[in-house]
Amino acid sequence: MDGRVKRDERVGATREALLDAAERLFAERGVHAVANRQISEAAGQGNNAAVSYHFGTKIDLVRVIARRHAERIEVGRLRMLADLGDSADLRGWVACAVRPVTEHLEALGAPSWYARFIAQVTADPALRAVTSEEFAAASPSMRRVQEGLFRCLSGLPAEVHAERAAMARHLVTQMTAERERALADDGPTPRASWREAANGLIDVIVALWQAPVTRQG
Repeated sequence: MDGRVKRDERVGATREALLDAAERLFAERGVHAVANRQISEAAGQGNNAAVSYHFGTKIDLVRVIARRHAERIEVGRLRMLADLGDSADLRGWVACAVRPVTEHLEALGAPSWYARFIAQVTADPALRAVTSEEFAAASPSMRRVQEGLFRCLSGLPAEVHAERAAMARHLVTQMTAERERALADDGPTPRASWREAANGLIDVIVALWQAPVTRQG
């Protein structure tokens, strides 16, 4: 039994090392620019087939990286939703979309690579579809956030709602990636903390949702 436990621990440690190395390399170089051999080398694995052995394809590896973060973010979002209840406060619902992400990034410490990883994969249509599936499976609470936003913005045309939801996602993705990159490079950041960065994002996204709609003439 002890031998099996030790083997399982070694396998678990190898998987984590491969995931960490892949996330960093994908974030810094892009998914398609990184070979499995490079991931194995960065993880200290002599076997160039280690990625295929533990995860299968590169797409499968992207899925696992996305899922392990989404599951942690989900915990924070569920906590916020429990406090929010059936509120009609737009800012509260926007915060539920933003703060669990920034709190997770803060917990990762610096340097981290998750925000830049997400920015890379969402720029690729095929990878975006893969990560969207993982987020939907690992973050069911986002449906409640979307429902709360619909209630607060019931007068907004459906097509405008969809457009602004996409804008909000892009803001969170790109601005967190920029801050993460600056922190990794010891560069200046507009805000002193992830909490303050979240405040700025929430301010802008609330204003985005409340902006007037220009009717086609």
